[in-house]
Amino acid sequence: MFLQVRAIYIKIMSNEYKDIHEFDFSLICEYFSNVERQGPGSPEATIKALGFINNLTPRSRIVDLGCGTGGQTMTLAQNAPGEITGIDLFPDFISIFNRNARMLDLSNRVKGIIGSMAEALPFEQESLDLIWSEGAIYNIGFERGMNEWRQYLKKNGYIAVSEVSWLTNKRPGKIHDFWMEHYPEIDTISNKVAQMQNAGYVPVATFVLPENCWTEHYFAPCDKIQEAFIEKHAGNPTVRDFIAGQRQERELFHKYKEFYGYVFYIGKKI
Repeated sequence: MFLQVRAIYIKIMSNEYKDIHEFDFSLICEYFSNVERQGPGSPEATIKALGFINNLTPRSRIVDLGCGTGGQTMTLAQNAPGEITGIDLFPDFISIFNRNARMLDLSNRVKGIIGSMAEALPFEQESLDLIWSEGAIYNIGFERGMNEWRQYLKKNGYIAVSEVSWLTNKRPGKIHDFWMEHYPEIDTISNKVAQMQNAGYVPVATFVLPENCWTEHYFAPCDKIQEAFIEKHAGNPTVRDFIAGQRQERELFHKYKEFYGYVFYIGKKI
């Protein structure tokens, strides 16, 4: 999971970093630019979530918030009609996003722009048919995102997000403490669905992302680039700590995967 980037995102939004280069965020962008996905997921999971959404047409307006380099966005575009805008805080990701759209001959209806999900979005109220966000809503928090983004959706418009969630009501203290430190808003599926309902959506579907969304589509690609990344930036403490954090996340998942995971939440605005 993109925990280090979330920590950076929060500090940017709180103006703790006066200069965006203070924390060498370009190093983290460089790392994730070498993999298709910046968090757990898969084309199959994206397509499955899309299957719960009705009435999209070539005139539909879709937004992917926290799009990263657009791995899931391109899958979305290849399987759904409509115009898609990807929004991400990091310029390097948007450059790769738009390059990918051109390579796939999708740039006539898919574009990436730099922006923050923590600020007002550049869309009119009730102008969007679908808001998508895979593994990114945690940057501002699930409940806040559900409430703030609703204003941009048309009536009967959809929201589809993947969010780390507890899969059990009880779990070992070590993994509980880890997630409470990094993301105190982690909660059970039933409580997340209740938050969605309270924000003004009818829950349409939820499903847990399968294990291969972590192992095959996230950890394995990252494992392949880590040693070269460390060698390229030998002696850099930011890189050392970042890779250590990535490896810790992988180890914790393998040990405690029955207790937590990513869950797709699909809702319809009423």
